[in-house]
Amino acid sequence: MPANVEYVARETASNLWRNRLMTIAAILTVAVSLSLVGAAMLLRQGIAHATTQWQHGVNVDVFLTPGIPAAQEKAIDQQLLQTQWAKSCTYYSQRYDYNEAKKLLPSDESQVLTVATVPSSLRCSLTNPSYAQNIFSQFNGKPGVDQVAYPSQALRNMEQVTNILQWVFLIVAVILLLSASVLILNTIRLAIFARRREVSVMKLVGATNWFIRVPFMFEGLVQGVAGALVAALAVFGLHLVLNALGNSTTGNVFTQMRMPGAEVLVTNIVVVIIGLVVGTAGSALAIRRFLET
Repeated sequence: MPANVEYVARETASNLWRNRLMTIAAILTVAVSLSLVGAAMLLRQGIAHATTQWQHGVNVDVFLTPGIPAAQEKAIDQQLLQTQWAKSCTYYSQRYDYNEAKKLLPSDESQVLTVATVPSSLRCSLTNPSYAQNIFSQFNGKPGVDQVAYPSQALRNMEQVTNILQWVFLIVAVILLLSASVLILNTIRLAIFARRREVSVMKLVGATNWFIRVPFMFEGLVQGVAGALVAALAVFGLHLVLNALGNSTTGNVFTQMRMPGAEVLVTNIVVVIIGLVVGTAGSALAIRRFLET
């Protein structure tokens, strides 16, 4: 007794409508569960995006020896760019650094400074923030270089915090996915349990296991995809909220967490695929118990 496409479609639609309360319960279970999974995935992506933004703002300041000849300044600038660690370097004169030092330092310290004693500097943006240590090692103490400064401790702290946050969100997403799978499986199992007499009658009239199983699997597929689409809308709504918070105030963490729509689309595709797989596999596992009796 083979199951053709027309029969499967008709039976799936009929069963979903007849058991609409259980269908709605299954869809809502999938939606809530996968919304939490998708939110955890989205927040993990946002943290990774914020980390990239923070790292791109890291600069290395190469302070030159006061009174260094202009030719030596140019040579050091060229050497920095030739390493390919520095994307670009901006030169700041002794006068500029002197005025900046007066603003930043306490008055008792800035009074002893003069333009002649304050070094000029090359402030370099990096092709990769990890290259800051390379520039420090190669240029600190080099002839013509007074010192090389970069936020080493801040970089280490930022990397540690962001790594911990990303792992936390990944673990949370995995735990939520496992919890969602159990909830979805139990919901589908309850729906099939309510129709166990129907399954028994079909077996008595000679229906094969696959003839019985396929419509139930398609029901699970429809419920999984429907719930996952609702979850995808919820994840997209969270994305809009994060972007709105980032646009409302500049310089906060939400500004750094803003993501393009393409990244959110990928997350939603993953959520829908998970809903499809869990719904189909959950139905197949749930019906198996009744087919073996």
